[in-house]
Amino acid sequence: MSRAPDDDPVSKTLRLPLALTWVGLLAERLLRAFWPVTSIVMAVLAALMLGLHELAPIEAVWILGVIAILATLWFTLRGGRRFRWPRRAEALARLDETLPGRPIQALLDDQAVGAGDAASAAVWHAHQARMQARLAEARAVHPDPQLARRDPFALRYVALLALLVGLIFGSVWRVGSVAGMAPGGAPAVAGGPAWEGWIEPPRYTGLPTLYLNDISGSDLRLPENSQITLRFYGEIGALTLAETVSGRIGEVPSASDPQQDFTVTRSGDLRIDGPGGRAWKVSVIRDAVPEVGIAGPAEVGPQGQMTLPFRARDDYGIVSGQAVIALDMDQIARRYGLAVAPEPRDLITVDLPMPITGDRKDFSEKLIEDFSKHPWANLPVTVTLSVMDAAGQTGVSAPFASPLPARRFFDPLAAAVAEQRRDLLWSRENAVRVAQVLRAISHRPDEVFRSQTAYLRLRVALRRLENYTAHGLTPSERDEVAEALWTLALALEEGDLGDALERLRRAQERLSEAMKNGASDQEIAELMQELRDATDDYMRQLSRQARENGETGEQATPSGDAVQMTQNDLQRMMDRIQELMEQGRMAEAQQALQEFQQMMENMRVTQGEGQDGSSEGQRAMDGLADTLRNQQGLSDQAFRDLQQQFNPDSGAGQSQQNQGQSGGQGRGQSHEGQQGQGSGQGGETGGETGQRPGEEGALAERQQALRRELDRQRGGLPGAGTPDGDAARDALDRAGRAMDGAEEALRGNDLAEAIDRQSEAIEALREGMRSLGEAMAQQQRQTRQGQGMAEGDAQGRARDPLGREAGANGAVGSDQGLLQGEDVYRRARELLDEIRRRSGEGARPRIELDYLRRLLDRF
Repeated sequence: MSRAPDDDPVSKTLRLPLALTWVGLLAERLLRAFWPVTSIVMAVLAALMLGLHELAPIEAVWILGVIAILATLWFTLRGGRRFRWPRRAEALARLDETLPGRPIQALLDDQAVGAGDAASAAVWHAHQARMQARLAEARAVHPDPQLARRDPFALRYVALLALLVGLIFGSVWRVGSVAGMAPGGAPAVAGGPAWEGWIEPPRYTGLPTLYLNDISGSDLRLPENSQITLRFYGEIGALTLAETVSGRIGEVPSASDPQQDFTVTRSGDLRIDGPGGRAWKVSVIRDAVPEVGIAGPAEVGPQGQMTLPFRARDDYGIVSGQAVIALDMDQIARRYGLAVAPEPRDLITVDLPMPITGDRKDFSEKLIEDFSKHPWANLPVTVTLSVMDAAGQTGVSAPFASPLPARRFFDPLAAAVAEQRRDLLWSRENAVRVAQVLRAISHRPDEVFRSQTAYLRLRVALRRLENYTAHGLTPSERDEVAEALWTLALALEEGDLGDALERLRRAQERLSEAMKNGASDQEIAELMQELRDATDDYMRQLSRQARENGETGEQATPSGDAVQMTQNDLQRMMDRIQELMEQGRMAEAQQALQEFQQMMENMRVTQGEGQDGSSEGQRAMDGLADTLRNQQGLSDQAFRDLQQQFNPDSGAGQSQQNQGQSGGQGRGQSHEGQQGQGSGQGGETGGETGQRPGEEGALAERQQALRRELDRQRGGLPGAGTPDGDAARDALDRAGRAMDGAEEALRGNDLAEAIDRQSEAIEALREGMRSLGEAMAQQQRQTRQGQGMAEGDAQGRARDPLGREAGANGAVGSDQGLLQGEDVYRRARELLDEIRRRSGEGARPRIELDYLRRLLDRF
């Protein structure tokens, strides 16, 4: 049996949890009984604070008010009938339900059986002691009103949201204004007249609406064109309006009208006369006219694009802008085709670019357009910019006089065709003259045109022009001929220069014309880059021709007074030409360009001997170089797989020099898992590189194939019997053993050991290639000495057209080592190992890790 809750022995222990649980029960029952009442009250208050009653007819306001009052009374009575005051025993029972074993009920119970037995009593007291200990775990029970079942549409949350909106965007003072809507206005009369006012600035200003009743002070600073709304409550005539800020004339509403609306257009006074009235001194903030201006000189790109910087500003922001370009007739030299009166043409109108993001109050932008095909191209014009703000005000810049930036033609023939096109578009009266000039140009095509195609295109355009002119040239026919002439001018300027030497000559001629015509720095830089590209193409063609002659056994020997030049020498000459042009020393630049042109045209290729021994050594060096690249690729891929084991988020980089995950200089496996292709000569290495990263078995197979390829190359290695040749074979033996060790480590999934063995193989391969190169160089020197040739001549024949020593003859680079007295290959390996070590440290900054991985991808 159990004792009554009032006599329980746990009241002191559970005083706080029990009180909180009881309060939770009370809150639950109040919410369950009266949640409709609170929802109705919140909704009504929200409507009053937002002023919705002022927008609706007074009859609708009263009908809704009566409905709200009746609903509140009905839900209050229903909630009162359902509400039950929570008892202490209920709170104890709820708290006891949350504890394991219901200890509260156990402590309230008495022993009914075996009370006289000492052993049974001892067990009972031990049980109650354990239950007493569990009371320390008692915590207050959170209330659970379970309103979702009673309010399935969440109307209580809708009412709460409306109340919050009213508190934020409405006014508590509006709640009292409903009293003035009583029948006959009795409440309003009893409380006296009242008024409300709102100030709404123009939307483009971005300023908030102001509640006039909450503004303290008598001074108001308002943006121009702000809208003021006033409402008078109470007896009509008790409150009146007096203002001088709207500037209204004509039929003006009565000063005592209950609703007043007007716009602020000037500074003045605003006063409400009557009980509770107020007065303000209004100062108008004028909307400034937007400003725009040219921010710098107009520039022209290599292809004729005009770049015109400008700056615009406004107090609230620019909406749009335009640039109007007009022909400046007073500045035009009226001669040749421009002597006749021009045909009427519309002004050029283009929209100014506006910032897509950010503030438009003060910004700088660039107008970029291409007017190369317009008849006014390169003629004097005036550019006028205009911008408009949201208020419709327009700001105009001062006219900017300048030639209309457009493409310039440096080829004389192309410039002549472009000029005749312009004259034809200037006026159709020039058609006969243009036809005569074009016919004169094409009189002796062999002396003028470099391409038969360009000559034929000119003749076609000329024939069309003469036929159209004979029957009366129409605007559409004129535009057709003009388009053909424009295409021809571009072809003449850019040309179809498939031959490297022709392209080089064309680049030199264009640069020479640019010097004469006073080209800009940007145009000079563009033409110099074209000259550099053409020079590179020409040198590649010479080298390819030299290799072809070497394969057929031919030799090209320079004359006795020939001067060898390296690629750096050519680069310095071109840099000097560009420097002279940028300094304005055009005469010196022109002379240097002529010397450069003569030197390039007189350049001949020098080629080493083409005996079988040299060809065999070349093939051996090429094969070892491919093997070295493939081994480097395998090592890099194994390193990336090791990185991914410790840092799964790390990914392999990709660059133009490293196409795939294998890294190095070889073409290994792609990042997407597609198969790559090795660059070795053996068919085994190239076909087994298509495995996915991280599959050590696939890497082991590729390592095995690379080892077999090395054995095959070692069998055909030249230089047997010489010290350097034997050293090369010993180095390749060490590389093979290191490859075997790397293969075993890969099959055992020991990536760290595999990387070490692969590094040893790479170093041994480099040492073998160096020894083989020295053996071949020694053999070459002995051969030339036997033929009675001087050592200096031997070195000269070992150089390519740029004066560089060819790798096939054993040279490793320049005449002197980069690191005197130090093993270059050992130092390179140390640097690569250090880069790998640092890239594996995840604690380093992300930007440093990205840089290190790019270095690994490159090297």
